Amino acid sequence: MNKDPLIIAGKAYHSRLLTGTGKYKNTEETRLATEASGAEIITVAIRRTNIGQTPGEPNLLDILPPNKYTLLPNTAGCYNVDDAVRTCRLARELLDGHDLVKLEVLGDEKTLFPDVTATLEAARILVKDGFKVMVYTNDDPIIAKRLEEIGCVAVMPLAAPIGSGLGIRNPYNIITIIENAKVPILVDAGVGTASDAAIAMELGCEGILMNTAIVGAKNPILMASAMKKAVEAGREAFLAGRIPRKRYASASSPIDGLFF
Repeated sequence: MNKDPLIIAGKAYHSRLLTGTGKYKNTEETRLATEASGAEIITVAIRRTNIGQTPGEPNLLDILPPNKYTLLPNTAGCYNVDDAVRTCRLARELLDGHDLVKLEVLGDEKTLFPDVTATLEAARILVKDGFKVMVYTNDDPIIAKRLEEIGCVAVMPLAAPIGSGLGIRNPYNIITIIENAKVPILVDAGVGTASDAAIAMELGCEGILMNTAIVGAKNPILMASAMKKAVEAGREAFLAGRIPRKRYASASSPIDGLFF
């Protein structure tokens, strides 16, 4: 039994790595990379992925069935409140009442930074409509707290712009968000390699969501495996508690009482 589960909307998960399903070469690579990652929660871009709304085309659910994975429909590609809310409602209809969603409302096509005011408005509508909202936002501690107060079940600040691979650019903001939160905080966007994932977990994040870092690697399946290990190692390091940083080393063993 896992003694350190990730709890999202009252459900326990063994894996703290959440992965995306877009941009893979084919469905087989999607399946193999997802399995290698150990992820139990997988995101699905409803506006870009067929989960039954387009009969006759390959259906993602055939390779990643809902009885094995928790699907996390997301609003990727939405730039206004109406589109984001409509996309979530479509996902709920397609998935027989499924109410766990990832909300993102983008404000800029170049950087893909979130539109914070639109995100707040959409979050209020969706929570009132009975959705369990995991929300993508910037790394502003005040906005993160407002989204929690609205009723979001998890807050997901970016570490760097989506797809940038720049790593954790502002760890102190992430730490502040974590310290003020009563819901899970998961880094979403910006992770580039395994060391980035480990650092995010060492800061105290409850988990990480990533897609580009895996699918964009030369060997996505191997990178998925690396990310799984990095998330696990980072979590263990956080729980273990690192040694304090010092300007210089001190002897591992005291010299008092030694015979010379």
